Amino acid sequence: MQNLSLFLISLTAAPESTPGGEHGGVSPFEGDFGNVLWTMIIFLAVLFVLNKFAWGPILSGLQGREQFIRDSLEQAKRQRDESEARLQEYESKLATARTETEEILNEARRDAAALREREESKAKAEAEQLLERAKREIQIAQDTAVKDLYSQAAGLATNAASRILQRELNPADHERLIEESIASIGKMDQN
Repeated sequence: MQNLSLFLISLTAAPESTPGGEHGGVSPFEGDFGNVLWTMIIFLAVLFVLNKFAWGPILSGLQGREQFIRDSLEQAKRQRDESEARLQEYESKLATARTETEEILNEARRDAAALREREESKAKAEAEQLLERAKREIQIAQDTAVKDLYSQAAGLATNAASRILQRELNPADHERLIEESIASIGKMDQN
């Protein structure tokens, strides 16, 4: 350490001269220890001041900006991922809604077809009932007509018998009368 001090003192004590032997101007390469020392002190002081008051805030500002950009990028990525997830969810819901709509439409078509078949069956059953009722009414009318026919036939037979009884009957007249009555009843059945 003492050698370094002696060296520094010898450098400061050296006469100032220029390369051509002239004295006068100060050159940074001359070896003037005082200038070098003060330059170093000022340089270190400037470094200290810049480090303390400029580089720290500048560096922290840059780091803050870098962190802000990183956070913004991460947030944008998260939001993009969330948006894509929502989009897929909406597309899934839309596809589900389409499927449900198709199912509802198909069910409505099946219900309409079943209703149409029920109504057709009901109409056929009502038509058959009407036909059966008409047949019954026709049968009743026919039975009534037959009863009326038999009543008329009985009346005719009774009239014929009373006419015959007014006359005396012999066995041949009796036979002929029966045959006539049977023939008139047969004619009535054929009509």
